[in-house]
Amino acid sequence: MVRDDAELFAEIGARLAICRNEIGVSQAAMADAIGVSHRAYHSYEKGKRGVPVEALVKMQSRYDIDVAWVLLGTKSIRAGHDFEALKHIESSLDKHLTDEGIKIKSEKRGAIVARWYQSHVEGREVTDDDVHTWIELVRE
Repeated sequence: MVRDDAELFAEIGARLAICRNEIGVSQAAMADAIGVSHRAYHSYEKGKRGVPVEALVKMQSRYDIDVAWVLLGTKSIRAGHDFEALKHIESSLDKHLTDEGIKIKSEKRGAIVARWYQSHVEGREVTDDDVHTWIELVRE
């Protein structure tokens, strides 16, 4: 089944948000780092536009981002990451959001995944209360 551009751009945008949040930079800082306007970068994360190859190369070079993961969802965000843990975190969050009937924007989901994964990397236990708090902070 072939995905349309809008769906593909939304998926890439969500993974860009995860990467950016995991690195700990703002959208404006990422835009500056890769040489695009803040508005253009924002549209990449929102899934409104495709990311230029040049921008992806700069992200990989500057932040060691796994471009294959950004584009296709394969491998890991950066070398040495625990991809199985990341998949588990994403599926746990998606199940919780679905079970509770909560809808959040993809970049907000990315922020939660990044925070949860960072806690995992640092060896901190994430409780249900933590997840609920993170969701409440990003809900509109």
